Amino acid sequence: MTPPASPAPGRYTLLGADGRPYVSTRPGALGGYRRGRLYGRLDCPSARRAIERGGYVAQRVFFADEATALAAGYRPCAICLPERYARWRSTQARAQPEPAEGRGHEDHAGGPEDRAGHTEAELACLLAQLTDPGTGSGTRTRTVSLGHARQPSARRAAEAFARAWEAAGGEVLATVDWPREAASWLRPARRLTRPAPDAWVVASGPEDFAPMAARLRQSTDWTPARTYAFASLATPRLTRLTRLTGADAVEGLRGATADGEGWVLREGTVVRGSEAANPVRLGHTGA
Repeated sequence: MTPPASPAPGRYTLLGADGRPYVSTRPGALGGYRRGRLYGRLDCPSARRAIERGGYVAQRVFFADEATALAAGYRPCAICLPERYARWRSTQARAQPEPAEGRGHEDHAGGPEDRAGHTEAELACLLAQLTDPGTGSGTRTRTVSLGHARQPSARRAAEAFARAWEAAGGEVLATVDWPREAASWLRPARRLTRPAPDAWVVASGPEDFAPMAARLRQSTDWTPARTYAFASLATPRLTRLTRLTGADAVEGLRGATADGEGWVLREGTVVRGSEAANPVRLGHTGA
């Protein structure tokens, strides 16, 4: 596809409500990222970092106003427009009823629950943990390696994270998947840790991640305290992970819940929210 010619001086190419470009005499009030289908302020720090790194520019679009961006199918940026993003997320949640079992990511006796995928709040929380030194490891993350189980929901979560991370100016060094059962997990473990990223991101249930975590801890320089996971990992079956690897081997794993809270694994306990007012003990639901 041949890109449109640059407009004449004093003219600006914007996207309309139908998603098609048009020429305007006024500059856009909002910037957007075509691949990620999101829009934000022109001074968005995530967009600025991406542009400084040399990416993003080819996918950059502009809108006259927020109504046009929404009509074109774009959503607010969770980084620079958090309040608008929260309203958009709430609207999406009301428009999409939860599955009969709820929207948890917990494994069931018959196998991993794959109908409930990640939420936008969950994804935004992970991004915040990785980009804000005050909510994550205390250092700003630039590069990640991404690992996921082979269930469709895990794959979709990993793909969504990769798009959002690159849109925010980050870099994905490697994307690796693994089976629940294998003769050896050494090859995917090595691929996930070479080259060494600033952090790891995991989309998997406990039973799929347990043998991989054991191999990572035994054979690589993987650090659980620099690993961030979707809500699918923080279920009562996380006890299986600690049984296979030892609690110390996974101490410090952290991530996001489906409703956008943070969680961290401390001394065999999944601690949710700020300093865990209501910690959830592994092995039972806490009910």
